[in-house]
Amino acid sequence: MSRVCELSGKAVMSGNNVSHALNRTRRKFRPNLIKAKLLSDILGQSVSMKISTSALRSVEHNGGLDNFLVKASDASLSLKARRLKKLVKKKLADKAA
Repeated sequence: MSRVCELSGKAVMSGNNVSHALNRTRRKFRPNLIKAKLLSDILGQSVSMKISTSALRSVEHNGGLDNFLVKASDASLSLKARRLKKLVKKKLADKAA
């Protein structure tokens, strides 16, 4: 699962370089991925993930990793992120009860 964002699902895309003479050669558009440690407030632990910089901004905009995971759809999340989301929801349910 290299070169895929674990939170947003961004992956490598392909396209063309187009010269002034309109010659087309194939190229790849790679996402801007970083290894980041994100802190889960509810679980009380840090989680290391390979995420895109735009996903990192979205996490900060939503108020942290826990809020982002609760709002995110399962289709875009990696297996690791889905398991983390399940743990966060379980902890939230235990606190509410």
